[in-house]
Amino acid sequence: MSTNHNFVQAPHKLLMIPGPIEVTDEVLYANAHPPMHLLSSDFASVFGECICMTRNILYSKDAQPFLMAGSGTLGWDQVSANLLEPDENALVLNCGYFGDGFADCLQTYGVKVDQLKAEVGGTVKQSDIEVALKSKKYKLITATHVDTSTAVLSDIKGVAEVVRKVSPDTLVVVDAVCSVASEEIQMDAWGIDAVLTASQKGLGTPPGLSIVVASQKAIKALENRSTPVRAYYASWKKWLPIMKAYEADTAAYFAAPPVNLIYAYHASLSHITQGPVSLEERFKAHKDASRRFKKAAEDLGFKGVPFSEEVSANGMTALYFPDGLVGSDIIPRLLEQGIVVAGGIHSSIKGQLRMTCSDFHLSELLTVNLAILIDKYFRIGHMGVSVVDPKRGDIDIVIKALAKTLKEAKAPKLLIETR
Repeated sequence: MSTNHNFVQAPHKLLMIPGPIEVTDEVLYANAHPPMHLLSSDFASVFGECICMTRNILYSKDAQPFLMAGSGTLGWDQVSANLLEPDENALVLNCGYFGDGFADCLQTYGVKVDQLKAEVGGTVKQSDIEVALKSKKYKLITATHVDTSTAVLSDIKGVAEVVRKVSPDTLVVVDAVCSVASEEIQMDAWGIDAVLTASQKGLGTPPGLSIVVASQKAIKALENRSTPVRAYYASWKKWLPIMKAYEADTAAYFAAPPVNLIYAYHASLSHITQGPVSLEERFKAHKDASRRFKKAAEDLGFKGVPFSEEVSANGMTALYFPDGLVGSDIIPRLLEQGIVVAGGIHSSIKGQLRMTCSDFHLSELLTVNLAILIDKYFRIGHMGVSVVDPKRGDIDIVIKALAKTLKEAKAPKLLIETR
């Protein structure tokens, strides 16, 4: 499909949640590619290039990407089913909601799970990781790079260094669903054995692709299993020959890939890896935009959930509402200005439901994913094209809308206080 087109996506509310994110016209146009035979040579070439570019984004020379139809959550199943066997030990570094989920998935596959839980807004201390690794032999350790529930950023490089020093045989697995392409990940240099992510966040593609990249050490662990893989669709033993075939520019079949979504992913990857902005410049743009947005929010009276800038994600922000305000004061007003943000999902810092569906049009309620019902904190995404293409002005639009919203939300409360 030609890249020379006049397609412009329809006007819509500005989507500033931590995924799905805004996508470019080129990516959305590629998603409208005419249906293709999944075994055609044309599609095989596109799929193979996606595999190579995915590896490049993670600075790896020989890691094996797996691209499957599914959500980021499918990555948990892939790791649990392929890299672990029943009764083996796994250590989960838990910084929020998604650490809870990964631990639950591992236990579903019969894995013995220990957790190191950070305070809400913080990360697990490296000294605690070292103590845990010395106390027991773990087949695998997992860390969430950016926990989307708290916007906390973990030091993955540091975690991997501790593992290599204390327990070098332990596999290092990173849940990077909310960090790939917005945070730097040096897979080979840092010694990471598996990175799992999805298409709809920093990778700038519509939802629907589960993406896992496994090191050769992880592939060897798969090959050395003493029991069968406890999954069918998620089995790397079934998918590995498929991925190798596509990368060799030939087609193969196990289950149908999301053909159109692969074309969209290819368009986005091509821009990320071959466009005018380098990967290094891309990471810097996310860091700069994050600091600017967080500073503006703090100046307005919002407080970030992460304890410090050092543990704050660059692709998203989580903010407590100012005293006296709740989600229903802020989120619907932003929606009225055409901006969609997300409510909080971490159980210990989200509030109780204060409204019923009858208070809002159902379509808008679904649009904000029930966020208007959460009353302690909310989340804003700032990644991908919203950051890399400053001409759009997305960050400035949200900052101005947030200031206007806060002024409107405080006005009736101030009136009551002055009576």
